[in-house]
Amino acid sequence: MKQIIISLCLVIFLVAGCKKEKSATTDANEAITENIEQETENIYQYQVTDLYGESFDFSNLKGKKVMVVNTASECGLTPQYEHLQKLYDTYKDKNFVIVGFPANNFGGQEPGSDAQIATFCKENYGVTFPMMSKISVKGGDMHEVYHFLTEKQKNGLQDSEVAWNFQKYLLDEKGELVMVVPPKTLPTDPSIVNWIETN
Repeated sequence: MKQIIISLCLVIFLVAGCKKEKSATTDANEAITENIEQETENIYQYQVTDLYGESFDFSNLKGKKVMVVNTASECGLTPQYEHLQKLYDTYKDKNFVIVGFPANNFGGQEPGSDAQIATFCKENYGVTFPMMSKISVKGGDMHEVYHFLTEKQKNGLQDSEVAWNFQKYLLDEKGELVMVVPPKTLPTDPSIVNWIETN
């Protein structure tokens, strides 16, 4: 009888120990998951400067769908400015905004100063959506906004590389990256329009 009691006590002790160990493992996994979630960023933490030297705070775009696009004035894809403006005119009053970032990373196709870029955009395409100061979108001097857009550790969606001028990054109403659109895909492509129109 004594042996049976001892055996039962031993079984209870082992089961309790396993449960405790399992609970500790579960807690550790939950903590890791929580840390990963906390590390994922959104675009609202960034402030940049526009073509006119004014501060532009992405946190002011909360509740809007956002397209971020790198632009250039001397590229074969430059006529996309017309499509971008058309898209902006259609949806700017429906919680959608486009933010352009001129960049000279591809074939030296954006050589101008901010003032020259502003004049070019306005005179040739009537651009009224927000245009930022010229930055770098790849390489060692990549702007912090593009580190966020291209690095899964920061954006929580995927790693990517800006392939050429006019690559589009789509962000939802929470400032989180949801889609990367190739440069040659027009801003007015049905996939983009459907995304904007879907609540």
